[in-house]
Amino acid sequence: MDSTPDLSRRRLLRGGAGTGLPVQALPWTVSWAQFTDRCSRCGDCVNACPEHIIVNADGGFPAIDFTRGACTFCGDCAMACAEPLFHPETTPPWHQHVVFEHACLAYQGVHCRSCEDGCEPAAIRFSPRLGGLAVPELNKDACNGCGGCVAVCPVSAIGMVKEEQA
Repeated sequence: MDSTPDLSRRRLLRGGAGTGLPVQALPWTVSWAQFTDRCSRCGDCVNACPEHIIVNADGGFPAIDFTRGACTFCGDCAMACAEPLFHPETTPPWHQHVVFEHACLAYQGVHCRSCEDGCEPAAIRFSPRLGGLAVPELNKDACNGCGGCVAVCPVSAIGMVKEEQA
């Protein structure tokens, strides 16, 4: 990840210099630094997304908003883009997995399995616990980082963690 500060006027007026990194980059894209150098911000990928999860983020650069739904890895964003921003779809779309934060209802003693229901690759399971409610467990090998569980969480207790590349 690029940690170059974004000193844009918008970022400064919002309260300081941040990294300028999107919440979630598009699948199969080059590094964020290369992406911002090459992206024309034309909106073709935004318009091409059948799931309507690609939004214009800070600076008008496209990013994925998993609160709107899951990525189906259809590749329409890559096909719509005229710039050299995407790797071949034969590579993994990204290296990430979900994490369950403490606000998770199951951790608070409330029965909820929304994330399990929203997980198409069945990477989230709830195993019974002696003396308590089942809590979510993630099979990292099965998680494809699609974000299907993020949108369905009623308390927004699911985040995405980027995995370091070896």
